[in-house]
Amino acid sequence: MSSGEESVFSEYETDTSQTSKLLRKFKETPFVPIGMAGFAMVVGYGLYKLKHRGDMKMSLHLIHMRVAAQGFVVGAITCGVLYSMFREYVVKPKE
Repeated sequence: MSSGEESVFSEYETDTSQTSKLLRKFKETPFVPIGMAGFAMVVGYGLYKLKHRGDMKMSLHLIHMRVAAQGFVVGAITCGVLYSMFREYVVKPKE
């Protein structure tokens, strides 16, 4: 192995705990965990409202919850892409 390959892998070998990996990933792409948390909140809210849906059919309720959860995730991904483009092309100093 060349020394260039060892330096690339050494960064990943030092961070072995799951917490440090999660924190590093959150710093690199902050909107992915936000999208996952929003998805979980929409699912939790949907399960709570499932009991109090009134005369709405089950399939219609599930379709509404699916669309809301997907919309939140797609919105978070879009914000993440825009944030990374802003960081890459606007904030990054010109070389």
